[in-house]
Amino acid sequence: MRYEQIGEVIGGTPLIRVDALLPEAARAKGIHLFAKVELLGPTGSIKDRTAKALIDDLLFKGLLTPGKELLEPTSGNTGAALAVHAAARSIPLTLVMPANVTEERRAVVRALGATIIDTPADQGSNGAVALARALAKGDTKYVMPDQYSNQANPKVHEVTTAPEILTDLPEVDVVVAGLGTGGTATGLARYFAREKPSVKIWAAEPMPGEKVTGLRSLEDGFTPEVMETELLAGRVLVNSRDSIIAARALARSSGILAGPSTGATLAVAMRVARDAAPNSNIVFIACDAGWKYFSAGLGDGNLDEMEDALEGDVFWW
Repeated sequence: MRYEQIGEVIGGTPLIRVDALLPEAARAKGIHLFAKVELLGPTGSIKDRTAKALIDDLLFKGLLTPGKELLEPTSGNTGAALAVHAAARSIPLTLVMPANVTEERRAVVRALGATIIDTPADQGSNGAVALARALAKGDTKYVMPDQYSNQANPKVHEVTTAPEILTDLPEVDVVVAGLGTGGTATGLARYFAREKPSVKIWAAEPMPGEKVTGLRSLEDGFTPEVMETELLAGRVLVNSRDSIIAARALARSSGILAGPSTGATLAVAMRVARDAAPNSNIVFIACDAGWKYFSAGLGDGNLDEMEDALEGDVFWW
């Protein structure tokens, strides 16, 4: 297929059946499990959809005029995805990052032409956010997409991700998404509440104090403005270890090499399957590629050591 620019390849990701991961009792009830494989995009994460939508929204509103520059606090997938789509449209981009963001992630955004501003590591993601907001307030050249409050974030999942699932699997009963910015879960929930209200949307949420890369616990004191928890069937807590184990199981049983946030949604999907009605069809969002976490031991490292490595990382998406 022929495209004019890389943003046109976003979306249209496949559903892959992975029934081998289900408990025997669930398989005996005729339950099926599907991965919505979002890790096939340009930067290997669902944030490819989000970043394109954020930039499209700013351009549509006339906020990204010549002389303006994108500015966003990030240390992960959103930064890489913004860098891809900004580069494709020749839009300058500055990313504000904690100083302890891994060199691999820095190398990716640098290669795509983004400028990096460091904040002290001990301030974590909150320090990056504070500086980015101060810079945006003090210099009119900067435009912040702000995925946590920008309605373009859930909207892209309402108008693309969710319809794709229903088109490919009209008999879908349950969808499990990770709880990070809240954009994916909220967008899915809005769509299915309107188009097929019987579908239940569950959110995989880290236990308070746990680090599951790409996800965050609402109990830690921050609820994204785009999140609409009242639309969800519920939030299921998951820990880092179970997320890693599930991600490894997915790779070794299906060949889908995914990250810990995907492991979290899979772990929750398998729990939901235990109590699901016979012949239910369950979809989980495979939201992040696993190759980004090899240095932390995702492939075959010691579980305790990997948990420690992830605890020391920064997970502002």
